[in-house]
Amino acid sequence: MQGGKRILLVIGGGIAAYKSLELIREIRKRGGTVRCILTKAGEQFVTPLSVSSLSGDKVYGDLFSLTDEAEMGHIELSRAADLVVVAPATADLMAKAANGLANDLASTALLATDKPVLFAPAMNVRMWLHPAVQRNVDALRRDGALFVGPDEGEMACGEFGPGRMAEPARIADAVDRALSGPAAGPLAGKRILVTSGPTHEPIDPVRYIANRSSGKQGHAIARAAAAAGADVTLVSGPVALPDPPGMRVIRVETARDMLGAVESALPADAAVFCAAVADWRAAEQGAQKIKKTGAAPSPLALAENPDILATIARRERGRPALVVGFAAETESVIEHAKVKLAKKGCDWIVANDVGAEDGVMGGDSNTVHLVGPAGVESWPTMDKARVAERLVERIAAALAEDGRA
Repeated sequence: MQGGKRILLVIGGGIAAYKSLELIREIRKRGGTVRCILTKAGEQFVTPLSVSSLSGDKVYGDLFSLTDEAEMGHIELSRAADLVVVAPATADLMAKAANGLANDLASTALLATDKPVLFAPAMNVRMWLHPAVQRNVDALRRDGALFVGPDEGEMACGEFGPGRMAEPARIADAVDRALSGPAAGPLAGKRILVTSGPTHEPIDPVRYIANRSSGKQGHAIARAAAAAGADVTLVSGPVALPDPPGMRVIRVETARDMLGAVESALPADAAVFCAAVADWRAAEQGAQKIKKTGAAPSPLALAENPDILATIARRERGRPALVVGFAAETESVIEHAKVKLAKKGCDWIVANDVGAEDGVMGGDSNTVHLVGPAGVESWPTMDKARVAERLVERIAAALAEDGRA
């Protein structure tokens, strides 16, 4: 962390608030200064005295303090910092920030700031995976907010899963990266190619063949790679998601379009093929809408689409140094992934079970297995953003081991 950088730390109400005390120590040890907003709920877990003692500054909490408003109004408080950190970031604080609500000092400061905001979420696993929370997280990401964690593990409530606040040292590392810019990330200077979403293969002007895919996982991977400092190109099929900021986005419709876009985006250091590409297309596309006549329909002749993953993986070693494919399976997930790994010639396959009752397609969480030559690494169920972050961490480590980072 660059010396003298000013951090505004917002401490939310949750058992993880005790970690915020160590976070203050860690930031100051790295040369930063910390000014704190302690919410009323946060005061149930840590005291203003302990926060003030560690930060070496007054603790702020009352939006309507006339003295504070004269000396340090909420606008000045939020804009005097180089970075705003929310730790723990509760579901309530993130909901307020995502929806522009401001009824206390913390939420008002978040709305008034013109500086980057880093959220370190902490909550029960069921809360974290709730669609409403994930919608708010997605909205904050689209607005440019940064995230670190949550981690998975045992929680104070006794449940296990994603929702634990990241450890103070990891949050401080994220603060370093946020202050130093993308160049400080583990993928700085690297070019990463990501495909996402489905492809639509026209049958006639109104009908098409497609696979089910929301694009949430692929877009999350692209965002995570960009946050790690990479120069990212995202090739996306038709999705109802906004283009992630900070990267080149190429929108395509068909598998052949996607292959052309992928080849035009090369060279790259790593390529992640997360798109659900249709295996088949109509051999002949009808010029007009095909009408029902009451008679038996004519058989639909199909032609095989290009295999984008295999095409890129089988290129000379000047191809991307690391090629990662995805396998959406409904049974024998790991076994089918191993077969696909050998057949396609890629380096890794990320396999997931899309036949589960709760479903993955269009959902906000995922359970994946990373299959490679060294074996299978099964990850616990986590939100797709964390899956993306973890995969990007593995990619950065692999490129570094290979001498390309």
